[in-house]
Amino acid sequence: SHTLRKRSSRSSGATYPIGSSKGISYPTSSLPNNGHGVGMYMPIWEDLPLNMLEPSMGSTGFKNGVFASGAKGPAYNQMGASPIGPSTPPTVDQKTLDEILHKFDNFKKFDTVEDFSDHHYSKNSYSAKQPPKNWAKKIQDEWKILEKGLPAEIFVRVYESRMDLLRAVIVGAEGTPYHDGLFFFDVYFPSGYPNVPPNVHYHSGGLRINPNLYNCGKVCLSLLNTWSGSHKEKWIPGSSTMLQVLVSIQGLILNAKPYFNEPGYANLSGNPRGEKDSLQYNEKTFMYSLQTMVYSMRRPPKHFEEFVVGHFCKQARNILVSCKAYLEGAQVGCLVKGGVQDVDEGDKSCSQEFKKNLAGFIITLVNAFTKIGAKDCQEFIPLAQKANVTTTTATTTTTTTSRYSGFTYHN
Repeated sequence: SHTLRKRSSRSSGATYPIGSSKGISYPTSSLPNNGHGVGMYMPIWEDLPLNMLEPSMGSTGFKNGVFASGAKGPAYNQMGASPIGPSTPPTVDQKTLDEILHKFDNFKKFDTVEDFSDHHYSKNSYSAKQPPKNWAKKIQDEWKILEKGLPAEIFVRVYESRMDLLRAVIVGAEGTPYHDGLFFFDVYFPSGYPNVPPNVHYHSGGLRINPNLYNCGKVCLSLLNTWSGSHKEKWIPGSSTMLQVLVSIQGLILNAKPYFNEPGYANLSGNPRGEKDSLQYNEKTFMYSLQTMVYSMRRPPKHFEEFVVGHFCKQARNILVSCKAYLEGAQVGCLVKGGVQDVDEGDKSCSQEFKKNLAGFIITLVNAFTKIGAKDCQEFIPLAQKANVTTTTATTTTTTTSRYSGFTYHN
């Protein structure tokens, strides 16, 4: 079992240095809720609807062992309920799935690839002007830093014929509302690099999952000079690196309490109303994260097809177990392997609206996992019947224990 403790006013995560290109370490100390260089320009999306029931992606599916990219239209109109029934057999045969999982297990953290046709910045001019002499050398230096220093759960692909492009995926950390999700970023190094920061685009699928990640793909971070900050928090030519950008996104943006990334709300951390609003924000964020998972499975970025399928095949059950935990009383973002952490005192359960939305999305999630060949998902179909779950009255002297598949939590 795991004993709950009150969530502190700090988000879990790691502390990352800003402005140093060498000797970067990744300690496990906590970050402040509004980390250095994190912020946004516009109010957060309080009134955005949950895009759960948009039209499905139609015929997009596997072709020759990987996903075909035949879907048309805006990404955010392709994230809805799957037409696959709960008893539909996997689209991938076992032999193909075994091959994919083998490639996933051997997926390099850093590698060079060729095809950049689906990259967000692929049409940016590359050869029109000869970049400065130190440009190519600096990018090659960046490649070396990334190859040696990428932390856990960040994977990068660069392009031999387009040194100005890079693609990265960050795996959402446990203990946050982003747990087990995959978050893709496309990067462009302009001709003025490294005197100016890289351009970074987030693959949002039309969803605003964080105050610093816009649904249009904008990444708001002082290190990218897209948000105000002190000199040491902004891009420093000759010192700042692409590695710092990625670990800043991982640790400062995709954190345990993203609500407080909004500068206007940062001072509400520890305030009862602020913490309540933060929990509600986490609930919305988790729903958007689930939809992003479905979108990624249906349209995985090039060179990450096997990674996406392998990741979700292996994590499908953990994700569904988390959904079950949230329906049964755990707070969004508190789950870690083996138990829970940092649960706020007071209302320890998720809201009824969230539970209803989550229960309504279970079948879509199970179908998406089943289609790529994930095992042991069908048993979670009955969770869809919990749309009208009522909250159990809890007191500080009442303890409810739920044990299943690796998670134990107490209320």
